[in-house]
Amino acid sequence: MRWMRAAGRGLLVAAVVVAGYAGVDVGGQGGADTRGRGPMTLVTAGDLTDYLSPLLDDWNSAHPDERVTLVELPDSADETRAQMISELRSGSDRFDVLNIDVAWTSEFAAAGWIAPLQRDRFPLKSFLRPVVDTATFDGRLYAVPYVTNAGLLYYRKDVLEREGEKPPRTWTELARQARTVAPRHGLDGYAGQFLPYEGLTVNVAEAVHSAGGSILRDDGERVTVDSAAAREALTFLADGVREGWIPREALRYKEEESRQAFQDGRLLFLRNWPYVHSDASAKDSKVAGKFGVVPLPGPNGPGTSVLGGSNLAVSSHSRHPASAADLIAYLTSERVQRQVLTEGSLPPVRADLYEDPELVRAHPYLPTLRQSVLSAVPRPKSPRYDQVSLAVQAVAQDVMALRQTPADAVERLARELAAISRGN
Repeated sequence: MRWMRAAGRGLLVAAVVVAGYAGVDVGGQGGADTRGRGPMTLVTAGDLTDYLSPLLDDWNSAHPDERVTLVELPDSADETRAQMISELRSGSDRFDVLNIDVAWTSEFAAAGWIAPLQRDRFPLKSFLRPVVDTATFDGRLYAVPYVTNAGLLYYRKDVLEREGEKPPRTWTELARQARTVAPRHGLDGYAGQFLPYEGLTVNVAEAVHSAGGSILRDDGERVTVDSAAAREALTFLADGVREGWIPREALRYKEEESRQAFQDGRLLFLRNWPYVHSDASAKDSKVAGKFGVVPLPGPNGPGTSVLGGSNLAVSSHSRHPASAADLIAYLTSERVQRQVLTEGSLPPVRADLYEDPELVRAHPYLPTLRQSVLSAVPRPKSPRYDQVSLAVQAVAQDVMALRQTPADAVERLARELAAISRGN
């Protein structure tokens, strides 16, 4: 996984704990250094691209009194989240800045584990517009976007060209091509991330939003999933399994399993994150030079992706919030964001980088990714997001295993989410 390739793939999970800076509204933490400056800890879920350390070396050279220590947690998003929460609940000041999965912002903010931030301290107007929404909760800014992500549709360009076909723009087109074209070329039709984990939540949320629906209202209190759009979304996924153009094997796929299936030349279509483009273009890839990428399709045209990525937040228990805020500003600067892409192969949050001719030549998927991010939506916002996600996964698993009808599944999910919102 490159920085936790999960629903929010591209997660640095950096915890740099901070308190008492003009850019951090912490309300005066007892025992905090009133100057708010000093050494920090940045905790990450396994920087497998090894680009982060040189960036921190640059910071440390320029700030010898505010050095950053990197702590790497497990690659698993669940394990990383559990360890971070354990430290935060205990009131520990071990960490300073949390680069948290975008889906965790609401939960961490509602629990009081991260401090609200002052909007004018950070270059939010320079970011892609939808990513800022992932960093807010209850109308306040609790984090700063650092890495973004949006789902893309990868397709076998060589196969579709031989068939005289264009890449699909709608679910009907995708289903037809996956059902008829793929078998003629010895391929399976379509796969996403359908194992019951966070990736399945993302795939379901994308289908629901693409059909014009939603799962929760933005405040996380009102359940909105009981809709015709949600039933249409789950029917699309169930039909794929029933009709065979979603292979049964795909029900066990996470990001890497699905990427490998596409890269090995076994799939016509794949929903996955931008990191796949680099891997599938490698010399040892069986599809290098043979694939293309387009926005996700929807029922009647381009669909809606769910935003992935990570946000940098300041721990409410940090002793050096001024230094932490400066570090966040550094990591979201134009120069560092460029390196996030060129050295880390991760999608930056700075809008202008997506139109840089040099970067587009090196990363030709950027215009498509920009289009997908600008039309993307956050995952459901809830102080109990982990429970929400588990409920979505359980219901979707039963639907795709053909154990429950989409209509019954939507009613069940609405009941379970209502209970979660009541704290039951």
